[in-house]
This record gives sequence, structure tokens and C-alpha cells, in this order.
Amino acid sequence: MHEDLRVALVTGASSGIGAATARRFAEGGWQVLLNGRDVDRLEETAAGTTGIVLPGDLATPDGPRRLAESALGAAGRIDLLVAGAGIGWAGPFATMPHTAVDRVLTVDLNATLHLVREVLPAMVAAGRGRVVLVGSVAGTVGVRNEAVYSAAKAGVAAFAEALRQELRGTGVGVTHVVPGPVDTAFFERRGTPYQRTRPRPTSPGRVASAVWDAVGRGRDGDVYVPSWLTLPGRVRGVAPALYRRLLDRFG
Repeated sequence: MHEDLRVALVTGASSGIGAATARRFAEGGWQVLLNGRDVDRLEETAAGTTGIVLPGDLATPDGPRRLAESALGAAGRIDLLVAGAGIGWAGPFATMPHTAVDRVLTVDLNATLHLVREVLPAMVAAGRGRVVLVGSVAGTVGVRNEAVYSAAKAGVAAFAEALRQELRGTGVGVTHVVPGPVDTAFFERRGTPYQRTRPRPTSPGRVASAVWDAVGRGRDGDVYVPSWLTLPGRVRGVAPALYRRLLDRFG
């Protein structure tokens, strides 16, 4: 690998936002390391690029450590981490199996924190780097029948803000990307299709472009996709009673 080539580690790269983001950075001249559980799909994502496939399950106790070691072994360094791996579950919380609760929290929150913990020290030591955390508008507003997913993504949002404050002055930035519904296999895998008429699902490519732009501009903070999704959170902050009435009516 060329020493000047920037290195991006992208999780959840076998499909959806992760795959689109990995391809976008590969096309932009980055060395991309692709992580996910499905080797065949990872290879499809990497096809036609110099991307390196690093399969593995982040939900296992040593998954984040193993991935970080594999990534550093393959490329020597990590300039950018895009934490895009995630799963969902839809339905009343009272009927949610305990195993599903644990799985959502492990994949969407715990594994993300542990992976950041593994790759961050080297970034800080180098005085450069960026962590991109893929959240969800569900973590901003809370979505009915997605209580645990909302909780996990709210945790990602809080972590992003706290980490951003800790890293001020180190040369390492933190970007929290907050998409609304995205037209991916996410809903199929969770077992319940997306049934709302609003907001309409956006494309994975649009989210990937938002990540690309944020990294290129060195943008810290929250990046909503589409940008109008900042509105529900603002209404919640300034008029919580109105927000709850709207949420009760429109979900």
C-alpha cells in the first residue's frame, strides 16, 4: 500500500449504507477496509476497487479487537473509522425477546463503543483521524415499536457528543451522521417492512455522499440526512408538549 494513501475502515460494508460508503471512499482514492459478516457480499462491494475484505462478527466478545488488529495488520494505520454496522427490531417492547434486546444493544451500541476504543489511541497518538458514527433519527426523537433501537441510537448520539468534547485539540474529529429511513435491506432483515408514508426512505448513496462531504470538510457535529430531519429534534427542545402531541398523532 502507498504510504500516502488514506485508510478508511468501514463496518457494515456488506450492504446498505456501509457498502455505499465503502464504494464512495474507494472511488475517491482511499484505501478501504471492509468489515461485515457476509464474505460474499463484502467481496461484491470490494469488486473493482483495491478494497480489502476483513470479515468478522462485531457482536462477539473479541470481535472489535480482532477487527482492529486485522485492519492495522492489513494497512498499517486507520485514518478514518466509519461505524456503520447495525440491526433493528420492530414491534411492541413488551413482546420483544430478551435475546433480541441484547442483540440490538450489542451490535448497535456496545460493539461500536468497543471498536472506537480499539482504534482511537493510535489516532490520538498520530494527531489526526476521524470517527464517523452512523446513528438514526430514531435516536433523536424515539420511535414507537422501535424502543430498543431508539435507545441504542440515542446512546450513539450521546457518545458522539461526549467523545467530541474529549478529543478537542487532539486532531481527531467526530462526526455523527443521522439518517432517516434508508432504502436498504435493513427493514427486511428486522422482519417488518417500512410502513410510514413520511418521511420517505432516502438512498444509501445519499447518506454515503453526506459522509464523504463531512469527512472532506472535517465537519464535527451532527449531519442529518436529509437535513430537514433536524426539525423534530428542535421542536422537541423548544415545545415538548407540542412535540408529544405530534408524535402521538403521526408516530
